[in-house]
Amino acid sequence: MTSLLDLLAGSPSLLALGEPTHGESAFLQVRNEAFMTLAEHGYRSIALESDRAAGLIADEFVQGAAVTLDLALTEGFSHGFGAAPANRDLLLRMREWNAGRPAEERLRFHGFDAPLEIEGAPSPRRYLTRVCHFLGLDREAEIDELVGEDARWSDTAAIWEPGRSVGRSSDAQRLRVIADDLLSELYLQAPRRPEGWQAAFVHATSAVALLRYHAAAAAPLAPEERFAGLAGVRDALMAENLLAIRAAEAHRGPTLVFAHNTHLQRHRSTMTMGGTELSWAGAGAIVASLLGDRYAVIVGSLGESPALGIGAPAASTYEGGLQQRVGLPGCVRASDIGPAERREHDYRYFPLDQAAIENADAVLHIPTGVDATVLAARILALPGVEQMLASEENGSPEGAWGDRFFFVGPDRRQPFATIVEHDVPGFDEASQLDRPGVFRLNLDLGRTEFERLFGFPPKAFEGHRDAFDFARLDTLLPHPCYALYAFGSVVMPGPQMLPEIDRLLAIAHSRATDRHERAARRATDQPE
Repeated sequence: MTSLLDLLAGSPSLLALGEPTHGESAFLQVRNEAFMTLAEHGYRSIALESDRAAGLIADEFVQGAAVTLDLALTEGFSHGFGAAPANRDLLLRMREWNAGRPAEERLRFHGFDAPLEIEGAPSPRRYLTRVCHFLGLDREAEIDELVGEDARWSDTAAIWEPGRSVGRSSDAQRLRVIADDLLSELYLQAPRRPEGWQAAFVHATSAVALLRYHAAAAAPLAPEERFAGLAGVRDALMAENLLAIRAAEAHRGPTLVFAHNTHLQRHRSTMTMGGTELSWAGAGAIVASLLGDRYAVIVGSLGESPALGIGAPAASTYEGGLQQRVGLPGCVRASDIGPAERREHDYRYFPLDQAAIENADAVLHIPTGVDATVLAARILALPGVEQMLASEENGSPEGAWGDRFFFVGPDRRQPFATIVEHDVPGFDEASQLDRPGVFRLNLDLGRTEFERLFGFPPKAFEGHRDAFDFARLDTLLPHPCYALYAFGSVVMPGPQMLPEIDRLLAIAHSRATDRHERAARRATDQPE
């Protein structure tokens, strides 16, 4: 996606890439490709809409430390984002890039969110305690006494009932003083304790962020005003983190930021709640005002998402117009997009509008997400194809129910393509298909195409098995079990892969058609 940089007027130090919804894997998969391409052009870090303190664990894995991938995914992300298969791939690709490279060329992973949700926030205990450990200060008993029970901090009802929040209590006020004291001590000790200082600083600022948020939750305001206030505080904390990340990365190269459009847009965020129009400055609006043209924004746009149940947009909408211009994921200059209608809004998708277009540098439009149904439709569009859907009714084993098998001709002896969504314990588990939403397309490539793609013949596969990560998305690989028969596979191919998928489907379909026609000729030639 080198064209992404061509669309920008200058050379931003902070390039924001937005998504209009969470849960559509295509945006994360395109993001991964974009970031690895940007790395070739000098970008050295990525910042995601995830807890900054948790991100320290993910970055340890990326840097090659003795942190397991499972730990990096479960504790290195917040908001459940570690479960996204594309985030697994991102960490692995960054770690592979870093292997053997000098420090100035290594990629760094950052979260830029605070350790909280809009609906609630934990106590600052563990963040303050970690800073005390780093500094060698014995203040844990004092902190524990002031924090008390964690449940009184994490009470979600306090977000809507200020009287239940502890954010403006004397204990909370005292904790804010302690957090401020610890920050001062961190700076004083920096000259003699540089190792681990940045991580301790992140934990200290996370504690400050939580205490600020709890104080905002305790504000005696009407629910609508309090919600806008909390949203604004969270975005301000995000902006503060982004600026700190840029300060740390300034000498190494630009940073790609990935988050929901609403956190990255230059214009103010708005929403209607209880008949009241609410408005606040998002992280992007804050950062843009301070960085000027060093901040660039590419907002995300989506046509369809089978995974989220989002259908095709009306032609009169911004997304509908882009759908007609962009056949595959691609960027369009915002200045080249004319006026259109706003798509109907629902909780799954925040549509483009005039303000989003006017305040963006470009728009990344993804025409459709890709799931098993989308791929099946492309296969069934080929001539003479029949599908068998594994089910209890046709005697398929329970572990295969829902898997799809595609044939040419009625004999159904050898599928030329399959789409599977389940691991087979003890036999086919390398692709980790039991992860939510994960599926794998398998294709009969034939010996010639198999060797052209992988550089060795099918019979030599076992000698090369260890070179492949069979759980990686968007990557054409030998089939983990049937490579000996010249089958290849792709786990969750994203929309950017569809042209190559169509090419390989044509090869597999042609082979199946030839087999069917040969069988038909043999049957005709049999003596009566």
